[in-house]
Amino acid sequence: MKKTILVTVLAMAGLSGCSSLGFGSRSDLVVDPTACRETAVPIYFEEGQAGLTAPAHELIRNGADALRGCHIDRVRIVGLASASGSAAANMTLSERRALTVARALADAGLPTPTFDVEAAGEEGAREGGVSEPVRRRVEVIIEARPGG
Repeated sequence: MKKTILVTVLAMAGLSGCSSLGFGSRSDLVVDPTACRETAVPIYFEEGQAGLTAPAHELIRNGADALRGCHIDRVRIVGLASASGSAAANMTLSERRALTVARALADAGLPTPTFDVEAAGEEGAREGGVSEPVRRRVEVIIEARPGG
């Protein structure tokens, strides 16, 4: 919301050429300090799939944009799978999901040296009797703080 308001105000003031102000782009003008904290984001997958859905791609892009200007201390990526199928197949699937998300986060600009990539298969997803679709995910926990 803040970014949209600032861009609108700059456009109305005739300052659309941000590079003349010493900024590379409009997104360089606004860093939301509330984004620079520990954040946990679930990325959901279709049954038996390790490819990202369109909403997952968008979530990753938007999340990376929100973290620009933050110092990223750690990115923990944990792949999970539902309980259907064999334990070995679920572990492989959760590994593939975690690696897919790690690649997408790296492509979006997050610093890869901070990544911890894990797979928990179906066992890591057994929390409080949750339904199967909730288990088909990757948990991304980002530890960030203000300052790039």
